[in-house]
Amino acid sequence: MGEFLPVCRADMERRGWEQVDFVYIIGDAYVDHPSFGPAIISRLLESRGYRVGIIAQPDWRDESAIRIFGAPRLAFLVSGGNMDSMVNHYSVSGRRRDTDAYTPGGVMGKRPDYAVTVYCNFIRRAYKQVPIVIGGIEASLRRLAHYDYWSDRVKRSVLMDSQADLLSYGMGEHSIVEIAEALEAGLPVSQITYVAGTAYRTKNLPEDLPLELLPDYETVSTDKRAYAESFRLQYRNTDPIRGKRLAESYGNRGYVVVNPPAMPLSETEMDDIYALPYMRAWHPMYDGAGGIPAFSEVQFSLVSNRGCFGGCSFCALTFHQGRIVQVRSHDSIETEARLLASFPDFKGYIHDVGGPTANFRGPACEKQRHSGACPDRQCLFPAPCPNLKVSHEDYRILLKKLRAVPGVKRVFIRSGIRFDYLMADKDDGFLRELCMYHVSGQLKVAPEHVAAEVLRRMGKPECGVYLAFAGKYRRMNERLGKKQYLVPYLMSSHPGCRLKDAVILAEYLRDIGHLPKQVQDFYPTPSTLSTCMYYTGLDPRTMEPVYVPKSPHEKAMQRALMQYRLPGNRRLVEEALELAGRRDLIGYGPKCLIRPGKDEGKAEREGGRRRGAEGEGKQRPERGNPKRAAGKQTAVMGKKKATIRNRHLKKNM
Repeated sequence: MGEFLPVCRADMERRGWEQVDFVYIIGDAYVDHPSFGPAIISRLLESRGYRVGIIAQPDWRDESAIRIFGAPRLAFLVSGGNMDSMVNHYSVSGRRRDTDAYTPGGVMGKRPDYAVTVYCNFIRRAYKQVPIVIGGIEASLRRLAHYDYWSDRVKRSVLMDSQADLLSYGMGEHSIVEIAEALEAGLPVSQITYVAGTAYRTKNLPEDLPLELLPDYETVSTDKRAYAESFRLQYRNTDPIRGKRLAESYGNRGYVVVNPPAMPLSETEMDDIYALPYMRAWHPMYDGAGGIPAFSEVQFSLVSNRGCFGGCSFCALTFHQGRIVQVRSHDSIETEARLLASFPDFKGYIHDVGGPTANFRGPACEKQRHSGACPDRQCLFPAPCPNLKVSHEDYRILLKKLRAVPGVKRVFIRSGIRFDYLMADKDDGFLRELCMYHVSGQLKVAPEHVAAEVLRRMGKPECGVYLAFAGKYRRMNERLGKKQYLVPYLMSSHPGCRLKDAVILAEYLRDIGHLPKQVQDFYPTPSTLSTCMYYTGLDPRTMEPVYVPKSPHEKAMQRALMQYRLPGNRRLVEEALELAGRRDLIGYGPKCLIRPGKDEGKAEREGGRRRGAEGEGKQRPERGNPKRAAGKQTAVMGKKKATIRNRHLKKNM
């Protein structure tokens, strides 16, 4: 039986260590499982002979919290956790979240805002000369100047604000080993400037290396067009084979240089990573608090791939994991499945087999293997590339093997199925087996919207593709005698979405009889195409102007349209329909979204009675109480303020 890595000095001394090589500061609780990035990095370093101590969620107001192990021999490593700390803390409306799934008992407040920067400054006060290497999603997506939604401004590279020496971006396995070997060899951290997948600060640009100079920070922080142009250059250089070295100037403070991304892991390397001796549990010190809520989502799931060539505009995967899909072998995944089946609390259900996109099991085309991903062409948008290799055969065989593992009753797929890729497959065999074996009543997919302009900005396929998939899925389940349903993930207020588009989405929800329990507003997180559009009002791919719904009131109307049946949303829905010129959707007909208000409804019914008396036929309202359906009227705006606001909104419908 293995053991957890040291979390205190007593653990270190029990192992007979006088000093650790690396102290790893993390914003999450310590969970030793390969779905948690810090677990992978720490176990990988351990496998190479390095001694790693973990300090999870230290109290950043108490200096002694950072001194548990003393100074590490080689470096401090810092990660904000599996999520950006600001996304972890705040909803898109700015409300402080009530719980933190990566903290013992789900308690909120165990990490600071902008965790990477706060931890690093904390370390630097205590240990001025020890190298600091930052990584994880928060550092990765903030490696250059970036729009920060929470402060509503362009912030500097996290390297500048954190005072860290090196930044390892992406998944980090290749770069962290190379950094460790350089430090072990005695190379000063200031000279570790050559590692792929890293960024560093420097006073002077390297003279002997080709690089692409981005617009400087002062310019991108004040000029939105320059920001969009800088983002376009960054986006075009996220490929490990084609990508160029990038540099961004900070005036007299020097430059941030970003080396090209690290190469994707080979199948053998992926297998080795997932075969490391993880405890596959949270640290026992959290038992009293009830454990770590996020762990239950991954405890009995299997990672089969990394990377995504889907290219959704609102997703940061292009900047983090990249567009070249990397996979584990069948043997590796089967071995892990047998391990899960041996656990006493395993009930026979594997909850997921996938990754960012479950049904991607290899690079998009052979060309990607030697030439990288195309800088100006998406694999699936606006339509599948002619070079795209479409096949589900490998995934089908893998799932069949997993179903046969002793002790396994069912194998489900929860991570996203890319439906446009599935529709491009002429063989229906995978869809049949998906419906037969791998859906638990509902299949969740992500069309995100149905309006053409919004889908274009999102980088998603046209609505007809989703509708065709929905029909095919329904017919397959009918053929198999299964009562299984499709649940669409949908998003409101994405750049490009006007109220008229939100109404189109509401009509679609009416037609399929679906009332979303929760509505996801677009969330502008660092380093996505959509966030660039949100901030600049420009699509960086084309530099076309993009309409951006930003006012809280308009966003509230778009959300309300998606849940138009809720009585509390009636006032907002009526206002939205009025502004969009769609009063035809207010009434008693089968296509209407809401009933008329009290006075309006009374007049309409009386008019109907008069017309009936005159021989024009009597309108009969549908069953139900219109007054109750209208719901309670909430706060009433001043007439002048409402008129000014609505005039502004109507201009943009």
